[in-house]
Amino acid sequence: MAPSWRSWDGAQGGYVAALALDAMREELDRRTGEAAPVRTLGAHFLAPVDDRPLRLTARTLREGRRTSMSTLTAIQGGAPVLAGSAVFGWGGPGPAHSDLSAPPVPAPDACPPLTLPCDLAAFAAHLEIRPANDARPLGGGPRAELLAWLRFTDRRPLDAGTPVVLADALPPGLFALWTVPRPVPTAELTVHFTDALDAAPVEGWALVRIRTEYAGSGRAVEDSALWSTTGQLLALARQARALRNGSRAAHGD
Repeated sequence: MAPSWRSWDGAQGGYVAALALDAMREELDRRTGEAAPVRTLGAHFLAPVDDRPLRLTARTLREGRRTSMSTLTAIQGGAPVLAGSAVFGWGGPGPAHSDLSAPPVPAPDACPPLTLPCDLAAFAAHLEIRPANDARPLGGGPRAELLAWLRFTDRRPLDAGTPVVLADALPPGLFALWTVPRPVPTAELTVHFTDALDAAPVEGWALVRIRTEYAGSGRAVEDSALWSTTGQLLALARQARALRNGSRAAHGD
């Protein structure tokens, strides 16, 4: 695992989950001969992922005409570090509904850049981050929510794997309340995809909102939403996090 993707004491969870998605998609494509869009990705982080080689083993559980399902285990140093699953499937006719509109914010070029500390979030060097409102990490604000435009520094388009990384790219929503950092590692991440990326990747920035819905007893639950610059909802994500004491921690329990 490349050291440039480190976050706190392990690799950034969204990046590892995106690698898992790629492995499951490649295995399914090899078996079926076609690239079905991903609908849901789930990842359980069993242990920190470090710089050693990571072995990904994907298995297709079901090959369906409309829906297929896969699982994955990631092994590092002879021990499992991630268990993943994914649902793939083609869209079809049916009712459409969405009441989760993109919040009104300035365009990315009108928002100031934000640089995250490299000792806590080395992976952020791969990203451009532009907060879209007044909330800032460690700003001691009134709400456990952050909202920002994000894109990769290499300007890659928004494809199926991009929302997985971006859903986990901003600091936890709790950081908007706090003034001193503490580790809040991800134990589980689930991403649900809309049909916005089914036909082709989308160019440009993604507007990402992350907020803590609940925190207590050393645990937190966070929701993320991602929109394109045209206001299309790209994906919804939910994370289960552990609240740690001290200044360093790793993914998983």
